[in-house]
Amino acid sequence: MRFNWNFDYIKGSKIAYTFSIILTLAGIISLFSLGLNYAVDFRSGSNVDITVSKAITSEQITPIIKDIGANEGDVNITPGADRVNVRFSNVLDETQESKFKEEFTKLDPEASYEVNTVDPEMAKELERNAIYAVLIASIGIMIYVAIRFEWRFAVAAVVSLFHDAFVVISVFSIFRLEVDLTFITAVLTIVGFSINDTIVIFDRIRENLRFAKKTTKADLREVVNRSLAQTMTRSLNTTFTVFAASICLFIFGGESIRMFSLAMVIGTLFGAYSSIFIAAPLWLALKGKQVDKPKTAAKASN
Repeated sequence: MRFNWNFDYIKGSKIAYTFSIILTLAGIISLFSLGLNYAVDFRSGSNVDITVSKAITSEQITPIIKDIGANEGDVNITPGADRVNVRFSNVLDETQESKFKEEFTKLDPEASYEVNTVDPEMAKELERNAIYAVLIASIGIMIYVAIRFEWRFAVAAVVSLFHDAFVVISVFSIFRLEVDLTFITAVLTIVGFSINDTIVIFDRIRENLRFAKKTTKADLREVVNRSLAQTMTRSLNTTFTVFAASICLFIFGGESIRMFSLAMVIGTLFGAYSSIFIAAPLWLALKGKQVDKPKTAAKASN
């Protein structure tokens, strides 16, 4: 039995716009006041991942940090049952690295180490390239949609994409979640997923416009609502599939992809939400102005 998706989605978009504006403002405030919690990929320092054979506490590691001459306040220790992560804000030299391994081996002779070091110039370059990647992808999508459809569809699609990307970034900033290279991969994946969902809806709107009456904004509103109802089952099925896979990765995946999975969970939900309640209503608002122009001109002539 098929579900009846015939609702007034445009009416619900007013609440969605209000919610999105509040979330965007909260994100802007958080980014300006707190910034992002960058991993070692985007800021200089050394990251030491240690595989241990027994539980090691932070209290046991602190004396080692003092012994190698590192400032305790610039070090973040994350202990675990079988893995310990020690992140230094400053780059460890060879002497400090060797001494750290030597002292830690006394705590656990079977420990194995993986040390990743990023210098300041590399960190800045990675951050710059990540921003370029998102911007170039968005510009490319805008050009494609403008050629494939029209400029109003392109504007609505890009606003929706930036909304999805910014919401994920805002959530990570507000809750101080770690941002690394896998996070950037997740943002680009979210952009691709969101535009795919948006294009399906836009294609149905364009198809329905061929046979619909387009004399008033109310006519266009009916076309948008009908198009959303016709694509809703497909949108929800796709979203649920990606969401379920992301949840499984977040729960059962390793620590290295945990933030990627969380970003995908958030982005998948907001990608479907923005396609329905932001992209389509925004196109209607832009297209509605064009429909209203003849009426305005006619009144002026009278």
